[in-house]
Amino acid sequence: MLQALSKAMFSVLADSVVLKKIASRYGMRRERSFARRFVAGETMEELIAAVRALEAQRLETTLDHLGERVTDREAALSAALDYAEVMKAAAAAGISRNVSVKLTQIGLDIDRATCIDNLRRVLEAAREVGGFVRIDMEDSSYTSDTLDAFETLWKIGYTNMGVVIQSCLRRSPEDVRRMNRLGARIRLVKGAYSEPRDIAYHRKQDVDQAFVALMEVLLTDGHYPAIATHDPAMIDATLAFAAAKHLPRTAFEFQLLYGLRRDLRRQLVAKGCPVRVYVPFGKEWFPYFMRRLGERPANIAFVLKSLGREDPDR
Repeated sequence: MLQALSKAMFSVLADSVVLKKIASRYGMRRERSFARRFVAGETMEELIAAVRALEAQRLETTLDHLGERVTDREAALSAALDYAEVMKAAAAAGISRNVSVKLTQIGLDIDRATCIDNLRRVLEAAREVGGFVRIDMEDSSYTSDTLDAFETLWKIGYTNMGVVIQSCLRRSPEDVRRMNRLGARIRLVKGAYSEPRDIAYHRKQDVDQAFVALMEVLLTDGHYPAIATHDPAMIDATLAFAAAKHLPRTAFEFQLLYGLRRDLRRQLVAKGCPVRVYVPFGKEWFPYFMRRLGERPANIAFVLKSLGREDPDR
């Protein structure tokens, strides 16, 4: 119940224009500011520095140029072109060209054609530098459109991309089967959005049970799946299932959020597990930051306790 209330409250805060303006003035000004716990910075230079520090620790990365729910065609095109520039800059710097994109950032709220055209631009830019594009999953109102857009481009040859599935949604088992049939790479997450009870599980034990069931399907029938969680129980369940099936630890990867559970990252790397860190950056960081706090009530106390005391990932 507490987790559901936390998600709902922080979802409302994430959409607050007033809070976003205030946060944009103060949230990134200091090296140890509150937002830098979760966000690498606002510029490409800050991103490159953060990624190099992570890669020095034998970690892989995926880069997220933050933004969502764009309703202007020029802004959607600009976001797609920004991603192209991010990948070019990353290639020039010799860092990861693996990126994560939200479809509402590149036109899904405008119309399907705009979104598809801009996603093709991002995928073409990724092809030019040997990059990979992960399509982030947004709230449940976008799930069908996101998967339809993904499948449309996959079937015409854009296979340098993967997608995200949320275990909290009741529909996800069929979505996993659908993506597995395509041959797509899936990132499995629990889900960060406040969803209605009729389409999503609300109790943690139900979300966890669904996560484990989907993880087992992905490790058995998937295509280099990404298990994205900070929950030690979910990680232990994944490692136990992989061992029982005699799967090499390189058959899948774990994904963790930037700034969280660096102890866990080190432990997994020491065990020989591929680990990828989701590294967000850019000026549109406030909604992302709010949702990270809302995912778990413990995150709020965790961030407050760490302010001014613990160095950021860099």
